[in-house]
Amino acid sequence: MNIVMLGATRGMGRALARLLAERGDRVFLLGRDAEELERSAADLAVRAPNFKGFRGHAPCDLSDTQSFAPALRAAEEALGRVDVVVVTAGLFATQEQLEADIDRTELLLRVNFTNTVVFCEHARATLMARGGGTLCVFSSVAGDRGRKPVALYGASKAGLSHYLESLDHRFRDQGLVTICVKPGFVNTGMTAGLKPPPFAGEPEKVARDVLKAIDAGTPMIYTPSIWRLIMLVILHLPRAVMRRVGF
Repeated sequence: MNIVMLGATRGMGRALARLLAERGDRVFLLGRDAEELERSAADLAVRAPNFKGFRGHAPCDLSDTQSFAPALRAAEEALGRVDVVVVTAGLFATQEQLEADIDRTELLLRVNFTNTVVFCEHARATLMARGGGTLCVFSSVAGDRGRKPVALYGASKAGLSHYLESLDHRFRDQGLVTICVKPGFVNTGMTAGLKPPPFAGEPEKVARDVLKAIDAGTPMIYTPSIWRLIMLVILHLPRAVMRRVGF
């Protein structure tokens, strides 16, 4: 497959890019840091010496909507056609950090929801112009229900999850497969410094789950899979209980 990846320079995105490289998919990387993109390209080459599918990279910054269309055009020119667009990029900050800095809050909300949706709309147009394809976007379990520790971050992901589900309903019968990935707590640079729960996941396992979802066209997945059960319980707790617990 011809795959465009936004955010594959670290964490879960990098782990997924490695799996794609190892099995021979043709990959074009998008990201805001040119040096990180170069390092990611070199990493793919080292891990899969015979891999000839890396087709280059282009700058794309989720905080700058003007970078979206040129980046996707560059990817399409390099690949010939685009079959899959994967978005793992996004911002995270703790509730306390966001409450103390309204500018940081505005940036996170804009990047995680508004600008990610705008990028997805560009990607949707690119894919559907060639008859369809797959749009796989990382949201979060934090968006499933309002919770004290992730009130602001969770709100940004709630909106994104809603959009992705609606997109799948609207366009799947026209050839666009939309996949919403809902990771729980995963040990990455984004969560460094936070106390991990006993069921924390690893990027490599998440990547394997996502790859299966892309191949199967699964519209929504929780990963690690235990989070499906955890969030099912959370979704059914009464509001009075939710106000008392800190989860």
